[in-house]
Amino acid sequence: MDYQTALYVVATPIGNLADITYRAVEVLKTVAVVFSEDTRQTTKLFDRYAISTTLKSYRDQNHTSAAQAVLELLGQGKAVALVSDSGTPLISDPGYKLVKAVSEAGYLVLPIPGPSAVTAAVSASGLPTDKFVFLGFLPKSHGKRAELLADFGKLDATLVLYESPFRLVKLLREILATLGDRHMCLACEVTKVYERFDRGRASELLAKLATQNIRGEYTVLVAKDV
Repeated sequence: MDYQTALYVVATPIGNLADITYRAVEVLKTVAVVFSEDTRQTTKLFDRYAISTTLKSYRDQNHTSAAQAVLELLGQGKAVALVSDSGTPLISDPGYKLVKAVSEAGYLVLPIPGPSAVTAAVSASGLPTDKFVFLGFLPKSHGKRAELLADFGKLDATLVLYESPFRLVKLLREILATLGDRHMCLACEVTKVYERFDRGRASELLAKLATQNIRGEYTVLVAKDV
């Protein structure tokens, strides 16, 4: 199938390589070039689904040259795809500047929806899902982190954050001190072999983490109620 001249923003698995849509595979096989945040990670997906499309790097650090290459391909009437390390591109990942440049140049930008750690964690959290706010990774500064938590903690919505295993305990202590002993869910390694969901109040989860070997990627969800 021939795809129209456009930049396709393609969601890829966040862990389990089977979590990809038929359409995403078709697009990745059909476009002229796929630009990837981490070509080594994307190569694993390409090998799994016998995708032989040319693969090039796109990161914030090489945005200028990569964006120029994308615009040249689009100018030749070719279709191009963007993928991130995993999940939906641009969600706490590079890509915003590329989408902006392509759209401002007058070309189509089309999403190919699929996996996202945010929506996956929210759906299985057991916390209210009618309204949620995604904060991504908080700043490293304690003052700025506490300020953001205090501001967004006033909202009538579940808060969703990303955090590394190295700062997870620190984050929970900050949540407890700033927002009180709220109901929470810690989603770890979602869709991967060691996938785990821990639910409880902030104090309970801190006590539980004291007995665990904390590793892996975490999506942290905080309920709006105390």
